[in-house]
Amino acid sequence: MRSERVNPNASEAAGAELVWLLGQPHLGDYLDFVRTKAIGGADIPPQRLADEWRAANDHYYALEQEEAGEAERLECRPLPTEMRPLARKVRAHPWFREAFGTLPSGIVMVELDRLIMSQTHIERPFADALCGGLGADPDPEALFRFCLPLDRPAPPVRVQRLSSDRYLFACGSTDFRAHAARLMAPGELGRLASFGPVSSALVLPVGFGCNLMSAVRSGGRAVLQNGYHRAYALRALGITHAPCIVTEVTRKDELRVAAGEPVSEDPEFYFAAKRPPLLRDYFDPKIVKVLPIVRMETVIEVELKVRTSNAADC
Repeated sequence: MRSERVNPNASEAAGAELVWLLGQPHLGDYLDFVRTKAIGGADIPPQRLADEWRAANDHYYALEQEEAGEAERLECRPLPTEMRPLARKVRAHPWFREAFGTLPSGIVMVELDRLIMSQTHIERPFADALCGGLGADPDPEALFRFCLPLDRPAPPVRVQRLSSDRYLFACGSTDFRAHAARLMAPGELGRLASFGPVSSALVLPVGFGCNLMSAVRSGGRAVLQNGYHRAYALRALGITHAPCIVTEVTRKDELRVAAGEPVSEDPEFYFAAKRPPLLRDYFDPKIVKVLPIVRMETVIEVELKVRTSNAADC
């Protein structure tokens, strides 16, 4: 099985825009992204891109002096009374138990401006659409369901059989992924049709993450894990605090379980830097750059290999 992001149709590229955070790790990632995914990016002189990145990096250095320790000032509040029955439903849901059942996790109102960012970009049209769907003054229930939805429409998925043993699954969502393979007993297979009795089945689910707004907290700092577009949309609407699942970590081994690869591979940057990138930086014109990009889709290709052999019964 392999998964990748590809451009399905270059002629449909126009209209996608990314808000990119400049000046933070890593310059090479920014140069590669612009060259391969931005419309006309291959024609932009790398020196110009490096100069933009360097100017933003200098601005971050100034912020380090002016706002050292800002991430530790993150405010977390208890949920309002109206949200607590909804929170109990989320905690009882299988998605929550599967994704957040290993380490201590709770649901609180987090301050958006001081959440640390590990993702360098936001797709602006998608975030703008989210803003329109929520409105500027949501009631507590609407705000909670926006951040922690248990019932939401899934993006369309294209399925194609490439050959007798190869299948392709494609979706425009960056959250599209293969889940862990699962061995199922006959009683779990429902009305599976076959030419004879079935003893078991190996199932590889393909779909999406729970995509509940969540963060990983160590000490006074919290790094946003999921829900970047929703957090951006809320901040754009002027909302300051939002319900979020917060997982507590106290050591690096726990971080490898709870956090994504960028954070677990470089925890010092996110949890020890004087002034790491924060959500409010997405609204700082000295740091952000809007990039028109080619439309991408996530493609998962699955190849089946079955070997049958006879061995002596020892």
